Amino acid sequence: MNPKAEAFMRLVTIMDELRLQCPWDKVQTIHTLRKLTIEELYELVDAILEEDYQGIKEELGDIFLHLVFYAKIAEEKGAFTLEESLNGICEKLINRHPHIYSNSSVSTAEEVKKNWEQIKLDEGKKSVLSGVPKALPALVKAFRLQEKTATVGFEWEHINQVWDKVLEEKEELEAAVSEGNPAKIEEEFGDLMFSLVNYARYQKIDPEAALEKINNKFKRRFEYIEKNATKQLTDMNLTEMDALWEESKTRV
Repeated sequence: MNPKAEAFMRLVTIMDELRLQCPWDKVQTIHTLRKLTIEELYELVDAILEEDYQGIKEELGDIFLHLVFYAKIAEEKGAFTLEESLNGICEKLINRHPHIYSNSSVSTAEEVKKNWEQIKLDEGKKSVLSGVPKALPALVKAFRLQEKTATVGFEWEHINQVWDKVLEEKEELEAAVSEGNPAKIEEEFGDLMFSLVNYARYQKIDPEAALEKINNKFKRRFEYIEKNATKQLTDMNLTEMDALWEESKTRV
C-alpha cells in the first residue's frame, strides 16, 4: 500500500476504535466538535504566519483528525461516507480543472480562477458570491467578496483608481464625523475599511495577515513597556510610556 494511503487508513482505523471505546470520543457531535475545529484552524494559521513547518505538520494532523471525525459521525447517521466525501472533492477538482483533465487551455492563474467561478455558475450556483461563508471574519470576507467579483470583471482598471476611492471614503468619513451622526460614522468607517482591503488586494497583500503581523508587533512592543517600566503603568504618563515604546523599536 502507498505510504500516504497507509497512514490515512491508520488514522481512520484509530478513529473507528476511539468512537467505539473512548468515553469522550463516543459522546462527541458535529456541534461539540465545531468550536474545537475552529481553534485548531486558528492554531494552523498561527503556525503558517510564523512559517513554523513543525507546527504546521502537527496542526494538519489535528485537522485531519477532525475531518475524519465528522465523516465518522455522518456515516453513523447514514448521511454520507468518508469515501463519498473524498470522491466528491475528486470529481469537483477534475470538473473545475478542464485545462488539466479536458481540452480547455489557460495560461495564467487568473484565468484558472475565472474559469473556476464560471464552472460553479454552470453547475447551478446562483451567484459568484454564493461560496463566501457567512461566518467568515469580516476582513477575510471583504477580501473574498472582492476577489470573487473581480473574476467577472467587476473591479477598477488601474490601482490609482483604487487609491482615489480610498481617499474619497476617507473624506466621507471625516464629513460624517463632523456631522456627529454615529450610524453614519460607522457606515463610512466600514466603507473606508472595505476600500483599503481592495487596495491591499491590488497590491497583492493579504490584509488579514498584514494586520495580524501588526497586532503581534504592537503586542511585543507593549510587553516591552510592561517589562521595562520602573513603576506601575497606571502611574506613568504617556510621554514616559512613549519613550519606552520608541526604545522597544530597536529591541523587539
